[in-house]
Amino acid sequence: MLYQVSHASKFFGADPVFEDVKFEIKGTEKITIVGRNGCGKTTFLKCLSGELNFDNGTVSIMSGTTVGYLAQKVLEHEERTVEEELRTVFEPVFRMQEELNQVSELMKTDASEKTLNRYAVLQETFEAMNGYNWESELRTVFTRFGFSEADLSRRIGEFSGGQKTRIAFVRLLLSKPDILLLDEPTNHLDLETIEWLEGYVKKYPKAVVVVSHDRMFLDHVTDVVYDMEFGTMTRYVGNYTSFTEQKRNNNERRMAAYQRQQKDIERLEALIEKFRYKKNKAAFAQSKIKYLDRMEKIEKPQGENDRTFHVQFSPRVKGGEKVLTIDHLKIGYDHLLAEVTMNVRRGDRIAVIGPNGCGKSTFVKTLMDLVEPLGGEFLYGHQIEAGYFDQQLAQFSSGKTVLEELWDEHPDLDRTEIRCVLGRFLFSADDVFKTVDVLSGGEKVRLSLAKLLLQHANFLILDEPTNHLDIPGKEALEEALSSFSGTILFVSHDRYFISRLATSVLKIDQGVAEYYPLDYSEYEEVQGKAAIAEQAVVTENAEPAQPRQKALSPEGMRRQIEKVERRITEKEALLEEKRALRYEPEYYQDYQKMNALEEEIDQIHNDLSHLMEEWEKLSA
Repeated sequence: MLYQVSHASKFFGADPVFEDVKFEIKGTEKITIVGRNGCGKTTFLKCLSGELNFDNGTVSIMSGTTVGYLAQKVLEHEERTVEEELRTVFEPVFRMQEELNQVSELMKTDASEKTLNRYAVLQETFEAMNGYNWESELRTVFTRFGFSEADLSRRIGEFSGGQKTRIAFVRLLLSKPDILLLDEPTNHLDLETIEWLEGYVKKYPKAVVVVSHDRMFLDHVTDVVYDMEFGTMTRYVGNYTSFTEQKRNNNERRMAAYQRQQKDIERLEALIEKFRYKKNKAAFAQSKIKYLDRMEKIEKPQGENDRTFHVQFSPRVKGGEKVLTIDHLKIGYDHLLAEVTMNVRRGDRIAVIGPNGCGKSTFVKTLMDLVEPLGGEFLYGHQIEAGYFDQQLAQFSSGKTVLEELWDEHPDLDRTEIRCVLGRFLFSADDVFKTVDVLSGGEKVRLSLAKLLLQHANFLILDEPTNHLDIPGKEALEEALSSFSGTILFVSHDRYFISRLATSVLKIDQGVAEYYPLDYSEYEEVQGKAAIAEQAVVTENAEPAQPRQKALSPEGMRRQIEKVERRITEKEALLEEKRALRYEPEYYQDYQKMNALEEEIDQIHNDLSHLMEEWEKLSA
């Protein structure tokens, strides 16, 4: 048991955030904590990390266990370059390398069994610490978070606050703590980076605790789910889909038990009322009263439906069959990001995907005449009315109340109609008198969706509509859009949301826009086959595995040594050739090519190390 929490509670003032919680981390478990926004998930993570303390309860942690949490990783040395900062993570590797070199020198004069054994142990430990590949790992993780190789030489103080957070995240991943705590790790990452992080977390050799609203990420990495609800936590074994099924079954059983008990109570109360005033049945009635008093009452289960918005988008007019024609539309600001040609027909639900900065938001802003096109044209069809949701505009500020904000945009509606719409988006009672400034991110998104609902558009253009929504909110939006009879074009990094909604995919990447008339699972299958075909080419060109060395005669041994020496010379020449490529513009201006080159160089280093080891064994 790495970490155990028993009977833990946390209060803010007199209000409990959670009470009497039991939580445990074993071995290399990948644990997810789920729950609605504001239920206390982040507070619980901070308590696990030591940033906050539990108010009550006991905490047991195995001696020597390290805990890593992003909020703790403050980059204090802003005068350092990024590479200098990230290299500090590998200081134990460097110390081990020095010791290995010292013993290697010692072996030249002392070939005793003790020295050889010491060298073998050190080398095994060094390999376990990824000593031969630490630089490749550093560069791979760093560039996966949207940085270029050149950024490694920049000083930390030159980066924005968001970039510093990502650098801190890279440092955290490279430090490999025994327990890795991640709070919404996929926020603001593009699909490619999310998929890479998913694989990294899944293969992480130690324990991970994640708070996330990315359901597909959770499905792919999670072993255990803790559900935080109504101030308590319930443990479920399995991934996110398994958890939802188990929870639904549990709720159905609890509801069935509650309903059975309610019927039993009604029957007993009717008997009591019938016989309590009859002398010959009074004792019977009293016994039933005592039985009811002693009965352990089952509370009515509170389902997600009680706390989720339920709406239906409906177009004012049906609109034409041809919704949008796009002909060689060049998108960008001061330079071209991509060129798009496609046709949108009524009923299409098109997901726009691609890495950050590729032009997805610029594309939808161009369609809404918020950004001037650099060339080409687009034309809306007959009676097409577009409604737009902008992820940034959804986080607006205003001194108006929620009621005023919606009513001012739709003054033709009366107060009751406005309050009815707000109620469907969970703004009830005094909530409608909150000012927009004090709303949470999720509440602002719901208010923006209420505005969109009242437009009654037949073509919805949505830019990251699920940002800031919790999982029940995402599921409610999915349900609302799935029943929409119009057309939808949406930008999203939420693969689960895309898979539930999209009938086709527009991928924008490196200046190229490709349209796939496939749903997301079919699209992934096509992409997977392409990746397998590419890997097959790489494998075909790879060196064949070397056969296991058999016992050799002295002459055979000499020839084998010469063969290994020739291979060492060839590898050293190849190494110099690859190193020289680092200074070619083709590589240092393209971080992906540079990353691949660095991996080749690291592999050559690795090959050389094994060849030298083989040469030493043969020479001995």
